[in-house]
Amino acid sequence: MTVLHALVLGWRDLLRPRIFGVVALGIGLTLVLFVALQALAFWSVHLWAPQTVTLPWIGSWQINDLLSWSTLILFPLMSVFLMAPVAAGFCGIFAEQVADTVEAAHYPGAKGLPLGFLDGLGESLLVMGAVIVVTLATLALTPFIGPLASLLFYLGNGWLLGREFFQMAARRHLHAPQATALRQSRGLQVTGLGVLVAALLTVPLLNILVPVLAATSFTHLFHLLDRRPA
Repeated sequence: MTVLHALVLGWRDLLRPRIFGVVALGIGLTLVLFVALQALAFWSVHLWAPQTVTLPWIGSWQINDLLSWSTLILFPLMSVFLMAPVAAGFCGIFAEQVADTVEAAHYPGAKGLPLGFLDGLGESLLVMGAVIVVTLATLALTPFIGPLASLLFYLGNGWLLGREFFQMAARRHLHAPQATALRQSRGLQVTGLGVLVAALLTVPLLNILVPVLAATSFTHLFHLLDRRPA
């Protein structure tokens, strides 16, 4: 119940103007990055690919333009596999603003200390990299483990997301060893919320909201699990 309660509270907080602004900014920066990568791929192929290819019985065939325009398929592929982790990275940079807004609204007597921009950047890059690694590993293992690949995806990403987002929320109030001890003692709830977040990452369009939802929900989960005197 604690996990679902934290998720519901986090979902409601997405409508708060400051938090919705982080969602919009994360999506916008992600789209800008994808367009830049698409343009780079297009012009790289256009500049370096051969102009023509000679085929038996057919002769010379102009392929440069065809190869350049074929790179447009990268955009939908990037949106499927990379939208969520990249958006998570961008949104993680602004996680402090999200946590401040949640705590000001729900826990005004427990305002946390900011981790700093570099700490937030490092944590966000770690989350992004971990999600990408688990996703690629799951795709690579799918032919060998079949249906168990989905279980690996949800449990692996659930554990990673739970670990990082809960640690980010706890570090605002606890020293690193204390935050780690609390996370480990409440591992079932932390991983449970992480698995729910990982499941939402697989829902098209909704997954672009999930990184900020994770930040709001794990902030609530920390305060629901924290048993220190107020």
